[in-house]
Amino acid sequence: MFFSLSWKISPSYIILLILSTLISSGQVFINVILPKYLIDELTGSGEIEKLIFIGSLIVFSNVFFALLSNTMKRVMDVKNIYMREKMSQVMAEKIMNVEFSYLENPYYLALKERAVFASNNQSAMERMINSVAAMLKNLVTIIGLVALMFMLSPLLVIFLAITIGISLLIYRFFMKYQMNFFQEIIPVNRRYGYYVSQCYNDKLQKDIRLYGMSKMLTDRVTEYNNEINEWLSGFYQKQGKYLGLYGVINDLQAAIAYGYVGIRVITDAFGPRIGLGSFTMYVSAAINFTTATAEFGKNIMTIAQVLGYLEPFMEFMSLPDEGKVGGSLEFAGEIENIEFKNVSFKYPGSDKLVLQDISFEIKRGEKISIVGLNGAGKTTLIKLICRLYRPTSGQIFINGQDIFEYEHESYMKKIAAVFQDYKLFAFSVEENITCQELNKDAHRTMELIEEVGLKEKISNLPDGIKSMFGKAYDEKGIEMSG
Repeated sequence: MFFSLSWKISPSYIILLILSTLISSGQVFINVILPKYLIDELTGSGEIEKLIFIGSLIVFSNVFFALLSNTMKRVMDVKNIYMREKMSQVMAEKIMNVEFSYLENPYYLALKERAVFASNNQSAMERMINSVAAMLKNLVTIIGLVALMFMLSPLLVIFLAITIGISLLIYRFFMKYQMNFFQEIIPVNRRYGYYVSQCYNDKLQKDIRLYGMSKMLTDRVTEYNNEINEWLSGFYQKQGKYLGLYGVINDLQAAIAYGYVGIRVITDAFGPRIGLGSFTMYVSAAINFTTATAEFGKNIMTIAQVLGYLEPFMEFMSLPDEGKVGGSLEFAGEIENIEFKNVSFKYPGSDKLVLQDISFEIKRGEKISIVGLNGAGKTTLIKLICRLYRPTSGQIFINGQDIFEYEHESYMKKIAAVFQDYKLFAFSVEENITCQELNKDAHRTMELIEEVGLKEKISNLPDGIKSMFGKAYDEKGIEMSG
């Protein structure tokens, strides 16, 4: 699902990644094989023409691959930024389009936080794609080098594979520990992030100053900051132990590879002697094999780790969009009547019924007041009509049809609500009214402004209905009384 999403966003990105891996592998083989022939010629007949040809071939091959690699790197740097932003956009669009009930369900709220954490804090999407590309590069390199090294000694390949396996096992334990660590620290990070965000929230600054809250907020930020530092201190200590042991094994691999190939130069105890050119080639092959195999294993484990981070992301992305929920019946005409029939409802994660067996009918033209104590369910009735939630039991009918039988977009065009916790955005007056791009229907917007008695007020603004709310993005932005 993840790669189908990546392909959908940018097929060229995936293709370029594969090309980049082939270019990197090609450069490795050039630098492993060609120096052998140069050294053999230097220690052999030493013909000037051949030396110049082989030397030039090495230089021009490296220049060619370096040019290709740097060009691909520049292209991929831009593409990486594009993919990262597009993935964030996809996540944002999903949050805006998913059924509203999920955003007030504690399980799915935690799932959303973990999904956002994977995207923003762990760069999980970018790491996944890059790790797969690197793994393909390593695989191509390993296959070629194994074929080359088997010509020298199958036992050396087997030994190197065993030591690499030990290294990867150490790395795997560390990756598992790291993934569990970052999952456990998420709640502390969320609390820390909440209090830091309050300090930056310009809407709260008058209350913070008026009621002397700055010390309380600072103390809370410091408290969680210290807690995070304690967590990280333990993490880095364990990281040092794991990676130190991993480094020792890697150095041992290199020493044995050099030693074995060196012995084959000076003695035939383990097989026919080899020349200095072959020595250079096999040492280079062994070192590159060790590096490529270790990186291959690391990339596999990184993919496994990132899949763990991406699991919440993919689960959240698989939730149904509210626009796709419901029937296909087009809502035509006006609302003639609204009927609640034995409706009961409780919010996600709660066992308490806010509404219980409610039945009533409202006909077009009637003026209705619904009166009740706080928490009695007045706003909940409106949320249910707006299809923000489904009734726990019972049905809601409009014009004789269950509201979930209507096609979503045509139904929502008939519904408008102003909740007590309404929000104004740092957009223009016009955009806040229409919720659409500028100049979509300026004439109708002015008609509405006149109907509610704000024509004179808004006409006197410096930019009229184009005036911006707030000063976040425009120093001439306006503020209006609540």
